[in-house]
Amino acid sequence: MGFVSYFVDNYTASLYDMIVEYVDTEYSLWLTWFLTPVIVTFLLPAVIIVLIYASSIIFHLIRLYRLRVVDGVQNDWRHAARLAVCALWDAHGWLWHGYEIEGLENIPDGPFLVIYYHGALPIDMYYFTARMLLFKRRHIHTVADRFMFKIPGWSTLLEGLCVIPGTIQTCSGVLKSGNPLAISPGGVYEAQFGDHYYRLNWKNRLGFAKVALEAKVPIIPMFTENVREAFRTVGWLRGICLRIYAATRVPLAPVYGGFPVKLRTHLGPPLLPDPADTPESLQRKVAGAIEQLVEQHQRVPGSILLALVQRVYELPKKPKPAPLSNGKCHNGALKSETPNSVSDKSDSDKAKVS
Repeated sequence: MGFVSYFVDNYTASLYDMIVEYVDTEYSLWLTWFLTPVIVTFLLPAVIIVLIYASSIIFHLIRLYRLRVVDGVQNDWRHAARLAVCALWDAHGWLWHGYEIEGLENIPDGPFLVIYYHGALPIDMYYFTARMLLFKRRHIHTVADRFMFKIPGWSTLLEGLCVIPGTIQTCSGVLKSGNPLAISPGGVYEAQFGDHYYRLNWKNRLGFAKVALEAKVPIIPMFTENVREAFRTVGWLRGICLRIYAATRVPLAPVYGGFPVKLRTHLGPPLLPDPADTPESLQRKVAGAIEQLVEQHQRVPGSILLALVQRVYELPKKPKPAPLSNGKCHNGALKSETPNSVSDKSDSDKAKVS
């Protein structure tokens, strides 16, 4: 035993001498101080992954122990697990982001289709579905990319929360069964390659419009203020990640953030599909409604610092400068002279000549 302690003491002493001789301790301390914010910025998104796996564990545990835990309360163990998971997410949204929803009066009683802007992480949709189930008892089915169903440990969670891959037929079936449904036309592409200017990246995706026309349900446009300030993707890797995504459909753009910014979801007035609408015209209507929500409620370009300030002080949105007017011009365009004014001028000129 004495030999072991002697060996350990000598080994640690020699290791310390090597560190002092070959490593600049002041530089190491400076580097640690400098890199700590960067490391924390990339580690915070891992909290969301931990919460997702915690949600999955809740579903697994309640499924295993449903005979002892759930049957005394209700027969549907999945609904009990949903309520537990939603309580977890709603608590996180309230504590970390001060999450709020505006426009709940626009939610109809029957089935409806929510179309929303997709942030770098759809954290707002997690909070929105949780609050709707807990306080409104409306379980919103959601559409997700197929790659999510291949992540280990997520299948039970996605199945329990009624997340579907989303073909036109399955989405129409969900709505016709009387359930609300949420779709982000931009999807993973908008999440990975959008930015803090909040432009829609829908390309020519018309699936949601075909679903709404087939199911004949109202569309609720949705936008969450500061969702791009909570999480962002690394911009300087966008070109490489875009080429990889185009070839493999695998989202690899690194996500950083997790900042405790103010998140507020805005729900616009319902849009009723007209029988004369085509998928293209309906897509333009919905896109215009979401862009209007962005214009009304979001500072563009987004600012992480100002979004953090909004947790304690509500900043007024900076108004757009009004176009200059000098009497002849209105909104930057020359006033056209009417034929009557021209004729009046010519008559007055004739009178002067006579």
